[in-house]
Order: sequence, then C-alpha cells, then structure tokens
Amino acid sequence: MSETSSRKTRTETKFAEYVGSCVVEECCLDEKTWLVYELLRSLKDCSRRRAVTLKFSTKGVKVYDADGVTLLMAHSMRRILFSTCRPSDSQFAFVAHNPGCSPDELYCHLFVGSQPCEARVLNLLLCRAFQLAYLEKHPEQAESEETGLEGLPEDIPPLPSLIADGVSLSVSALVSFRRAPFQGELIPDKMADKKLSVPAVSPACSPTLVRKKAIRNKVLRSGAYRSFTCDSQTHRSIQEKLNRGWRSLDFQVGKSFSLSETQDILTEAVWSFSGIHRDSSSSLLRKDILGAFLLWQNPNSSKSWSLSVRTPFGLQGYQIDRNPNGNYILKHLQNEFNSIEALIDHFTEVKGELLCSLNSARLNHCYEGEDFVRGPGSSLHQATGKRVVDSEHAEEPLSLRQH
Repeated sequence: MSETSSRKTRTETKFAEYVGSCVVEECCLDEKTWLVYELLRSLKDCSRRRAVTLKFSTKGVKVYDADGVTLLMAHSMRRILFSTCRPSDSQFAFVAHNPGCSPDELYCHLFVGSQPCEARVLNLLLCRAFQLAYLEKHPEQAESEETGLEGLPEDIPPLPSLIADGVSLSVSALVSFRRAPFQGELIPDKMADKKLSVPAVSPACSPTLVRKKAIRNKVLRSGAYRSFTCDSQTHRSIQEKLNRGWRSLDFQVGKSFSLSETQDILTEAVWSFSGIHRDSSSSLLRKDILGAFLLWQNPNSSKSWSLSVRTPFGLQGYQIDRNPNGNYILKHLQNEFNSIEALIDHFTEVKGELLCSLNSARLNHCYEGEDFVRGPGSSLHQATGKRVVDSEHAEEPLSLRQH
C-alpha cells in the first residue's frame, strides 16, 4: 500500500508492532551495531507490543497509531543513523538521534512484523530511502544509464551547433570554412553598419585548384579536404556517443525512483546501490557498517557476480558463480545454494570462510548528529539543550518509550 504525500515526496505505508525504545551506549559504529543486534536478540520474546503504522519516505520515518491518524513519533532522515533487522525473529529496528538531546545520545526503536519477510521488507524500505535521499542530496553521483564513453572527455558537452550543421571535425577541413555562407553572427556591433571589403579570389588561388594541386603533390588525400557540409561516419559516431552520454545524465537527474517496489526489486536495489555510480558506491561502502556489502552482476558474464564486503581490513572482493547444476557458489568454496538470496542469508548467519559475516544493516550517509534550528534572519543556529521540532517531522519519541 502506498500513498503520495506531496508532488515530489512519495510515501510507502506498512503495518507492524512497536516494542519499545532504549538508549544505545556511546561507542564506535561497529560496536553500536553489535550492541543493537544483541539487544534485538534479548527482546525477541518481549510481550509488550502496540500495533502501529509506519510511513517511509526520503524525508524520514513517521509512526502513527493503528488507524494511521494519530502521529506518535517521527524522525527526519538526517537524524536516523542506521537501520537493521533480524528476520529470524521478525524484528526490525533503526537507531536515531532525538532532537534536543546530546549528539552522543541515540535511541534504538524496535518493531516486529507478523512474519520474517515483513521485517526484511521494513529494513529494505528504510535502507532504500537512505540511498534515494543520498541521490537527492548528491545528484552528481548518479550512475550513467549507458556506458561506452570512456575515451571521451567528461567535461566536453555535445556540439550540436557545429556537427548538426555539417561541420567536419577534421583539422585539415578547417580551411574550407572560408567557403561557408556568411550569416553575420560574428560581426561586432561596431562594424555592423560598415561595408566589408572582400578581396576577389583569382582563379590561381581558387580552392578547387588548391585542392587538386595538393592532391597531386600528395600533401592531402582526396578525402581530407572536405566541404563544410560533409560529415563523415566517424564524426557522426562520436557525436552520437556524446549525445547519448548527455541524454543519460539528463535522464538520471530527472528520474524519480520509488519505494513502491516488490521485495525482489527492493532487495536488488539495496544490494547493488542502484542509481549510484559504482565508484561512489564503493566509497560509501568503505564508511558503512561492518559486514555491509555491494553486489552487482559482471558485465561480461551472465553467470558471474561480484560481491564487495566491508571488513575490518577494508573492502574485500568475492566472486559468485553459477555452476553447471544451476546452483550459486562463492569461488573456491564448496557450499552450493539454489539462489543468491540463500547464499547471502547463509553468510549473514555464518561467517564461514569470509573475513566477517554479512550484515543486513545499512548506514544512513545523510545522517547529521547535530541539531539545528531556524534563527533570526533565517540563518541556521545549533541547538544548545533546547527541544527542536522539525517543521516537517514533529518528533514526540517520549510518548512511546518503554523500559
């Protein structure tokens, strides 16, 4: 079920049960994720629950009562640190900073679904919202729709004003520009009313004769001295590549991603950092949670995938292959799985031969630990111990806190 809260912001609505919130101890990010995971494990049999409605968007998360009318609490995207889940116990949780509190004071908000797949979807929705919010904040890091422009400079725009009019890119052909019909755009304003004196061209220096003489002397090949109306197939190919690259950029800037997707599409999008350039994705993964991973299919093979994992020693790459039996394996390992999802699930629960187990948690790279409020003159001032109310997400986390 989904709804559109505004023309630009799309909201995805899900139902769950709220268990409670508790303080997360101050420590490094990797220790925080471990503590939260242990907290979820200890609360798996907690009987105190309340039916709620969760609404996800790139602006944040809102929690309503069961009928979806009364707002219980809300968290803007910049205050959510990370999201995680334990599908085995249908648990989903995110860690956020409450407004007006110390930047080091974080709370874990725990929810449960009716079945494991619901907890997984809740986590995927928030993780995907992290990625889409990052794309909105950094559109220049969006991946290109098409590839194949490696040999072309990135900062050179297409040249429709020249090539579309038939101007050859050949250096030798530049001498033929003198024969182009003069349209007057290049005449300075001060000279517009003056009569230009154009010297007469004698037959001895006719362009045709000059061209023939150059060909006879083997200075030019017969095809090198072109009219300004001639455009070679090579030049057209270059222009098509340039235009494709720039059309792709325009497409990505205007493309609207949605949270209203199936679980399979959400899973693929989160695991592959869909929409974000590969180099940027790897850079983000280095800062992500221990065990976070990036998965993409190798472009040269339909039966091979690359898995990049954030380990204690940096990024570690693995290769996933599909064997003749149709099963999936990590290269050089013996275990076989009937799907990539089964392989990921296995190494999420079991470290095995990996440097660390995989992790379904994801860091929000748009997180801001400090609170800021609007001050006089619309300038931003850091809050100092005062309760801050977000204009778009009025936060009331204390109303549901359970201990």
